[in-house]
Amino acid sequence: MERSDRSAYRATSRSPLLFAKTLAVLGVIGFSFAYLNVNILDIILSFPDFVTFFAANFIPASFTNIGTYLPLLVDTILFAVIGTYCSAFLAFFFGLLMSEQTNPFHWLRLVVRAFISFLRNIPILVWASLLVYIFGIGNMVGLFALVIATLGFLARSYADSIDEIGSTKLEALRASGASYLQILFHGLIPEFIPSWINWTLFSFEINIRASSILGMVGAGGIGIMIQTNIRLFKYHEAFSLIILLVLMVLITEFLVNQLRKYLM
Repeated sequence: MERSDRSAYRATSRSPLLFAKTLAVLGVIGFSFAYLNVNILDIILSFPDFVTFFAANFIPASFTNIGTYLPLLVDTILFAVIGTYCSAFLAFFFGLLMSEQTNPFHWLRLVVRAFISFLRNIPILVWASLLVYIFGIGNMVGLFALVIATLGFLARSYADSIDEIGSTKLEALRASGASYLQILFHGLIPEFIPSWINWTLFSFEINIRASSILGMVGAGGIGIMIQTNIRLFKYHEAFSLIILLVLMVLITEFLVNQLRKYLM
């Protein structure tokens, strides 16, 4: 059979399978819309009302009280800074315990992975809501929620990155009689630093966004003022805070990308 004939045969044999997969995906999507009673036509028809309401109530933004909100904006940034980098150091320790490269005890890896999986799979707003219920409203609640959620994310990311490091250099160090700490500091950490920087900076970008919405459950930051102004029907002031929040996120992304290029 010639190459063109084989290609045609493979394309023909794959067509029914591709068609079946497409039908399955469309079926799941259709079932989801039907089960949730979501009417796309209603969404499309209600969109002009949303635009009209937004234009009439939120525009123009009112920046008259912006001076009183700037400290909350600073709080939001500092939440992300402290939450990310406290978590980064804790996550490195847990990452070592989770990695096959650095922890030979299988049972201990399983226990640590189960603990980190528990932290990672609970959304940050759930953590914040639980902590507000336990400790009350305050900035420390938002910080704790960020640290817990980020710890789960970074520990898993660090462990996977450590596992991906080539073992040739580490085996050479072991063969030369190097101790565990020597292997760690002279073999593993230098190879891991680029991944550590990337994951940590990426987590910081996420936490800038996350810290801004923690206030909506009473955990401090600029989110609490956005929520308060909306509840008090001060839509123009709320829109000004949303604009500041978007600018803060965009500036943070730009600075983090520049920092990543400089460090890498």
